Amino acid sequence: MAAKEPEQDGQLRRSLSARQLAMIGIGGAIGTGLFLGSSLAISQAGPATIIAYLVCGAVALIIAWALAEMIVVHPVAGSFGVLAHSYLGRLPGFVVRWTYWAVQCIAIGGEVVAAGIYLRFWWPQLPLWLPTVVFAVAIIAVNARAVGIFGSLEYWFSMIKVSAIVVFILLGLVLIFFGLPGKPATGFGNLVTHGGFLPNGIGGLLLAMVFAIFSFVGTEVVSVTAAEARDPVRDIPRAARTMLLRLSLFYLLAITIVLAVVPWTKTAQGGENIAVSPFVSVFAAAGIPAAATIMNFVVLTAALSSANANLYLTTRMLHSLAEHRYAPAFTGKLNRSGAPARALVLSTIGLAIAGICSFAFPDTAYVGLYGISIFGMLVVWLLILATHMRFRRVRARTGLPPSPVRLRGAPVTTVLAFLFLAGILVSTGFIDELSWSWKAGVPFFLVLIVGFVIAEKRGGFRERNDPLSAELAARQSKRKENLD
Repeated sequence: MAAKEPEQDGQLRRSLSARQLAMIGIGGAIGTGLFLGSSLAISQAGPATIIAYLVCGAVALIIAWALAEMIVVHPVAGSFGVLAHSYLGRLPGFVVRWTYWAVQCIAIGGEVVAAGIYLRFWWPQLPLWLPTVVFAVAIIAVNARAVGIFGSLEYWFSMIKVSAIVVFILLGLVLIFFGLPGKPATGFGNLVTHGGFLPNGIGGLLLAMVFAIFSFVGTEVVSVTAAEARDPVRDIPRAARTMLLRLSLFYLLAITIVLAVVPWTKTAQGGENIAVSPFVSVFAAAGIPAAATIMNFVVLTAALSSANANLYLTTRMLHSLAEHRYAPAFTGKLNRSGAPARALVLSTIGLAIAGICSFAFPDTAYVGLYGISIFGMLVVWLLILATHMRFRRVRARTGLPPSPVRLRGAPVTTVLAFLFLAGILVSTGFIDELSWSWKAGVPFFLVLIVGFVIAEKRGGFRERNDPLSAELAARQSKRKENLD
């Protein structure tokens, strides 16, 4: 009889390879933020959206590399949440993990709602709540399995997305430079006509960055997988580098093609009612209905892939909170497959919210969920960058060895990225489509602070789960042994 996987130690299995890590990272990042949310960025800045994606890509690179620098030293479950706990204090560690969990729960709901929108490309009369619920059940079933199965499935999900984007780029280049039968080459005229390259001025460009930055949400997933990576010191930096190079190339080329092939005024979706991906609109406008259908299938797969990856993240973050006794103890238990199935149950709250919103507000459900999740994600990224600044100072002050992976230009690059994200966070309060961000965000953080006070009074903190304290204690012990 096969031995039961030990559950009492609560340790996650190291089953993910560098190849799977990179693809999981891409799977988490390439989702509706690019395929559907990009239309919101285009509606603000027109062709200048290219610049918005270039700048936001650079900021995402800084965040990912700052994470890699820290995670290589501390490849722990809970990732940046545990690091914030160690380097910034208990409250930031509590806030960043619960915020990330809540944000990803809402984002998962947004992804399955988007999947339902894509499905209505073929069946417009289909009620949005029906595919939303079906997709939610499927995503839960996958995440209840062992992490190795999840990694393999997400790898192939991501491969479909990457392959489709490559095909999209190649076909787009043909449309731009050579044209197709009955369709002359578009060239790059659409980038400067219809109001010019910057039709809504600098203000429009800045607003576009608010939406463009959301396309890079998910790049932090590589660091969250550290506790289940086979060789985190080797594989995490490699996966982060591979992921970001691919994302930067794909995003910039894809957005440029979208804007060059179809006038931005047709691609942009005004208001809150988004009905189709701009990537599908490109082929539909170019008179390639079969390609539009195939592309719609791809963006549907992308949404499900992103939801799958994000649900994985929420369960691991909740598992980390349970390790510090900042979440119910049952959420830290693993099933026979080595997956935190009980944390998965609690993390499905976002899918339940998506089902309700898709039934009650089918026309605005996606943008509403989008606005709430972007607020929390910006707070998470700000705390990650604050943790990195503190990480550098603490290690220099205590004499601990620096990380073998170093963010170039830090701390200047870290501070610049922090100020950029802080500016975007403030600006969300002035965008009608994201009006729910502050309305939901501020009360949420007040609730978190109350929750932290309650958890502290109940003895939530566990010193043994603090990697910095453990490292300092190990160094002190080694010094004593040398003296003896």
